[in-house]
Amino acid sequence: MATKHEQIINYIDSLGVGEKISVRQIAKEMNVSEGTAYRAIKEAENKGFVSTIERVGTIRIERKKKENIEKLTFAEVVNVVEGQVLGGRSGLHKTLNKFVIGAMKLEAMMRYTGAGNLLIVGNRTNAHQLALEAGAAVLVTGGFDTDDHVKKLADKMELPVISTSYDTFTVATMINRAIYDQLIKKEIVLVEDILTPASQTICLEPSDKVGKWYEYNQETGHGRFPVIDRNNKVLGMVTSKDIMGVDKDSPVEKAMTRNPITVNGKTSVASAAQMMVWEGIEVLPVTDSHQKLEGMISRQDVLKALQVIQRQPQIGEKLDDIVTNQFLDTETIKSGHVYKCSITPQMTNHLGTISYGVFTTLVTEAANRLLRSQKKGDLVVENLSILFLKPVQMDSVIEIHPRILEVGRKFGKMDVDVYNEGNIVGKAMMMVQIMERS
Repeated sequence: MATKHEQIINYIDSLGVGEKISVRQIAKEMNVSEGTAYRAIKEAENKGFVSTIERVGTIRIERKKKENIEKLTFAEVVNVVEGQVLGGRSGLHKTLNKFVIGAMKLEAMMRYTGAGNLLIVGNRTNAHQLALEAGAAVLVTGGFDTDDHVKKLADKMELPVISTSYDTFTVATMINRAIYDQLIKKEIVLVEDILTPASQTICLEPSDKVGKWYEYNQETGHGRFPVIDRNNKVLGMVTSKDIMGVDKDSPVEKAMTRNPITVNGKTSVASAAQMMVWEGIEVLPVTDSHQKLEGMISRQDVLKALQVIQRQPQIGEKLDDIVTNQFLDTETIKSGHVYKCSITPQMTNHLGTISYGVFTTLVTEAANRLLRSQKKGDLVVENLSILFLKPVQMDSVIEIHPRILEVGRKFGKMDVDVYNEGNIVGKAMMMVQIMERS
C-alpha cells in the first residue's frame, strides 16, 4: 500500500495543469499534517510538475519531456527575472516557444510576434494589448505597470503579463542563460532515463527457494536478481557467487547479499558508471527515497547512454568546454602525444597567470585524449597531485605531455609534464578509473 507521502505526490500529479495548490489545502484534502504536505509539494517541485512563484504561490505545471527541456514555462520566466505577475496567472503553466524584443515600431513588432511568444517590451501599453490579442505573453521591463484593461484581457486570454525591474538587455540575457542551462541539463542523462522499469524486472522474495534463482537464470540468462519484500522494498541482491554451494531448498534470504548498493533515479549516468567500475558490479537496483524498487540498470545500459551523450548535436557549452576548446593541435613524437593549448585572458587569475582550476582541467583533458586515442575508454580521476613550478602568463602557448605509466582494464596511472617555451612549468600525477567502451 502506498504511503501518505506517495498518495500526496499522486494526488498532486492528478491535478489539472495550471491549478493552484497550497500546503494548507493539501493537508486538509489528504488529512495529513502541514509538514507532510510541505515535503510532498517540495518533492513534486523537484520532479518538475509544480512551480512555486513569489507573490503568486504554487501551481501545477506541465511536466517537460526530455527533448523539450530547452523550453521554459512562463512560471519559470517569472522566477528567472524575479518578476511580478500583473495578469493572466492562469496561463503561467504554458510554455514559450521564443521571445521577441520590442525595440521597433509597433507595426514591425507585431509582424514578429505570434502565439506562444513572449514579447519583451517597456511601458508601451498599446504593444501589450496587441501582443495579447496575437496570443503572446508580455514581459514589461523597467519595473513599469500596465493598464487595467490590459490586465483584464490577460486574464481572459490566460496569457501572463509579467513586470520586472531589469532592463530589456539584462532580461534577454537572463532568459537566454536559463535556456542555455536547460541545454546543459539535457546533456546530463539521468538513471531514470535509461532504467528497465520494475514492472519488467524479475525479482525474488526472501522466502523463495534458491532453486527459483536457477529457474530464472535458465529462463533469462541473467545471474543477478534483486530481493524485495511485499512492499517492493529492496532487501538484497542474489548473484551466482552468492548461491555457490547453497542448497536449492534453502531460502533466498540466507544466500543474498544484504543492504546492496542502490542508486536514485536522479543520479547521473556518469556517476552510476563510476560507482559500477569502482565496486566492480554489473547491475544496480534503482530505488526511490523509501528504498522501493523503481527498476534496474546494467553496465551495458550505462555505456550505451554515455555513447549517446557524445553524439548529441544540441548541447550547452560548459566552463570545461570553453577551456578545452583552446587546444590547438596534437603532435605525435617518439615518446607519445603532445597537446598544445593557448592561454586566453579568461583562463587566468587576478595575477594574470593561468588559474589552478584551468591548469587541472587542461591536464585532465590531455590525459583523457591520450587514453581515448589508445582506445582505452574515458577516465574518471580518482587521485590527482599537481606541482606548479613556474607561472604561465596569458597569451602563452603551453605544451602538455601526458604519459601512461600503467594501465589495466579498470584502473590506470598517468603522469603529465607541461612546458612553456621549452621550460617545464608544471607536473601532475594521477590515478584514474577507466570506463571501457563496449
